[in-house]
Amino acid sequence: MFIPNALSAAAAQVLVLAQPVGAYDLTTGRLWSVAGGVLGVAGIVIGGLALVRSTGRGAIAALAAGLGAAVIGGLVVAAAEGGPGTGYGIVGGFADLVLGPIAMLLGGLALARSRRRAS
Repeated sequence: MFIPNALSAAAAQVLVLAQPVGAYDLTTGRLWSVAGGVLGVAGIVIGGLALVRSTGRGAIAALAAGLGAAVIGGLVVAAAEGGPGTGYGIVGGFADLVLGPIAMLLGGLALARSRRRAS
């Protein structure tokens, strides 16, 4: 039985996992943050167009995209175990928490406007 070797192997694994992440490395947290950001920006664009055109379809799409962005952002921030630069995507998660509600606000305004015009 080589318990010290087993412990040193486990310690080496922990040290490998604790290595800093490069600024341009795409980690899982960063990938989810980017996905939420894309949803948020798409929701803002769709919501803005729906607000200008007063269509109900675009408003509902903006609401859904904004909700998705906010949920993804919340999950990324809740799962992050470190601050900015650690690879957990926390900065993008906070950006998603800003972009998502903006998209939902634009979608809600467009939906309210389209329902007022319909009646």
